[in-house]
Amino acid sequence: MILLDGKKLAEEIYGELKIKVDGLKERNIRPRLVIILVGDDPASLSYIGSKERAAVKTGIEFELLKYSPEEVSTEMLIAKITELNANKSVNGILVQLPLPGHVYAPDVMKTINPYKDVDGFTAYNLGKTLIAKDFEELAPCTPLGVIRLLEKYKIDVTGKEAVVVGASNIAGKPMLMMLLNRRATVTICHSKTENLAEHTRRADILVVSVGKINLITADMVKEGAVVVDVGINRTAEGKLTGDVDFENVSKKASYITPVPGGVGLMTVACLMENVYKATMKQISKGML
Repeated sequence: MILLDGKKLAEEIYGELKIKVDGLKERNIRPRLVIILVGDDPASLSYIGSKERAAVKTGIEFELLKYSPEEVSTEMLIAKITELNANKSVNGILVQLPLPGHVYAPDVMKTINPYKDVDGFTAYNLGKTLIAKDFEELAPCTPLGVIRLLEKYKIDVTGKEAVVVGASNIAGKPMLMMLLNRRATVTICHSKTENLAEHTRRADILVVSVGKINLITADMVKEGAVVVDVGINRTAEGKLTGDVDFENVSKKASYITPVPGGVGLMTVACLMENVYKATMKQISKGML
């Protein structure tokens, strides 16, 4: 069994990005990421902290706009994003999800200029990801992180049976598209899937993104499968763990991601890459 080491690859990406960002600064272009946060959700604060640390490593400028749920509305966030869209010094805009129930998230998200959509969540960028591998310019960061890990460890998905468990717009659906773009045969499972184990046992490559501790057990995994655990959960003792029973599944897998230390770190690294890509796209479009 070989660990798919997200920490090691993320650090490599940060080193390469720092050189590229320094090059832009020599041209008086300073890539800048602005994150909008509503509320004090501990998980969101933790994610944002990791993004800020990554920005420091790469030389990307970072700003957090924080609002209380009581003061914010859909219209207010749309107005703020419209302002950021027009601001040439802002190259990446990220709205930290989830938003409060009284805010209509789809309207907020679609306001983001696609060229500044570093999360890759707008219909424009998701649609481009659907077309072909060559159009994955600002792809969603979590599935992009998975692809980068597979590529780093020279795991060829062409013709392989891939199963994705979890059908979210953030991870599962774009993961399906990106695996399909690389000519894998893909099955996607979700909460209504019957006989989940029958699907997962067929997988040469199993990607799990649900948010349920030990959802995938050893008897659900094919011998020698590549297992990618996207889930991040916290046990009653406060320990971070994924969706896969790592201790037992790792005995059957050929490759497996740890949690923590796997996809989560790659998600943040790919976000920083997207900020750089977005900046370059804005230069090419004459926006800067």
